[in-house]
Amino acid sequence: MTQRLQVLLDDAEMREVQRAARGQRMTVAEWVRQALRAARRRQPAHDPGRKLAVVRAAARHTLPTADIDEVLADIERGYGAGRES
Repeated sequence: MTQRLQVLLDDAEMREVQRAARGQRMTVAEWVRQALRAARRRQPAHDPGRKLAVVRAAARHTLPTADIDEVLADIERGYGAGRES
């Protein structure tokens, strides 16, 4: 289903929108739809406070760590463990 949205612009702003739409070779309506989609994409998908709380909760955990060279060596040894000599 589609719905109509009415937006009131002053004359100068409307001329700017019309000029921008004409420059993109599209109708004002299509230009506005694309501008609204772009604005929505720039909005964070989730509440930043919630995202920060999740990161802080994860940081409270103590996870095993090691030297990166040791970890990579362990991984390489693991790849070779299943090979027949």
